[in-house]
Amino acid sequence: MGKEMYPKKGRVILHVDMNSFYASVEMAYDPELKGKPVAIAGNVEERRGIIITCSYEARKFGVKTTMPLWEAKKLCPELIIRKPNFERYRTASIAMFEILRNYTELVEPVSIDEGYMDITDSFELGSPIEIAKSIQKRVLEQLDLPCSIGIAPNKFLAKTASDMKKPMGITILRKRDIPSVLWPLNTSEMHGVGKKTAEKLTTIGIHTIGELAAGNEIQLKSLLGINGIRIKERANGIDSRAVDPESVSDFKSIGNSTTLPKDTSNQQELFRVLESLAETVSVRLKRKNVFAATIGITIRFKDRKTITRSKKLPNPIHKKEEVASFAKQLFLKHWNGDAVRLLGITGYDLVEQDSAFKQLDLFSFEKDAKKEPLLKTLSTLRDKYGKAIIENAGSRKINNAHNVGTGTSFNKDFLRSFPQKKKEED
Repeated sequence: MGKEMYPKKGRVILHVDMNSFYASVEMAYDPELKGKPVAIAGNVEERRGIIITCSYEARKFGVKTTMPLWEAKKLCPELIIRKPNFERYRTASIAMFEILRNYTELVEPVSIDEGYMDITDSFELGSPIEIAKSIQKRVLEQLDLPCSIGIAPNKFLAKTASDMKKPMGITILRKRDIPSVLWPLNTSEMHGVGKKTAEKLTTIGIHTIGELAAGNEIQLKSLLGINGIRIKERANGIDSRAVDPESVSDFKSIGNSTTLPKDTSNQQELFRVLESLAETVSVRLKRKNVFAATIGITIRFKDRKTITRSKKLPNPIHKKEEVASFAKQLFLKHWNGDAVRLLGITGYDLVEQDSAFKQLDLFSFEKDAKKEPLLKTLSTLRDKYGKAIIENAGSRKINNAHNVGTGTSFNKDFLRSFPQKKKEED
């Protein structure tokens, strides 16, 4: 049944993208909010913080993600603000992925509100479009949440397709559609190409995705390195990445350890070693443009007994002072006072800088409040002299962190709640 609707060679990939996820979850919990301009942000009472997400009704007024709250209120005085409730969002996310797994085991979550599915072998459940409609209907009926779905032969095209119709869209993007649908667009509209990369491409006369698809590989490689070749492939609809249900359990880490010149139980000396290790780990985190959401320490005692302990952090970090502080806390909690031979610090659950930046803003409402006069000044200057006059560090981080493939959006720690097939995270 339905097999004739599937390619004889190649794959059928879906990209399921929840629409204004946090705002939609709040509406599901409180139906009074439906059809109204709603935004999720911090310290509602004092107009502090930054917009994390907003409903489509709010977007019609020009309200956008990462916009300061005062600016959003100016654009839309009726805006209803809610504080983020991450437990609620995690619960909804887990339920959403459970629904997706009813159609195929090949589900790869890439963030709290989006994931890829490989439905090539799910033909008994219907045609790709029937499966997409069924998923959309079940997510809406069971969770009261809207989603958009892209259907394509690979991840890049599926992700591109899901962005084309929001909310509640279903879009098919075939390779033969690329010249008419993608090529006329500006490169900055291409998934995986940030503003900075798009600007660089203009220096070699590439403005549209079509021009990128026909670009000179030698020129692209010298301008952007291996990424230049990769985005040219994407522009031609080539993407061989498999949907990998296990990818989420491959938490990358950055760590460093050192054997002490002599075994010691002097706390001050041990703290000095931890500070030095924290500096090395911090430099490596910054070099890779990532933050650590978990810090771990390794202690090897004089008798060679070795322990590793880790702590999930309230916010992702990468500064040496923060790494050192958490490492010392962990060390004091688990050190028995015996002489130590080796110490190590590792950062786990790495999130890209743009994701961490958003996450930090969610939790750093006090800091945002202090930034408010500055943001107002920046906004005035931009209104007067144009957007390019000043770029704050936040937007630079976001632009620099764009790379090909699906960036780690928001956080992956909700995924720890999923039963992992191969290995359990502690």
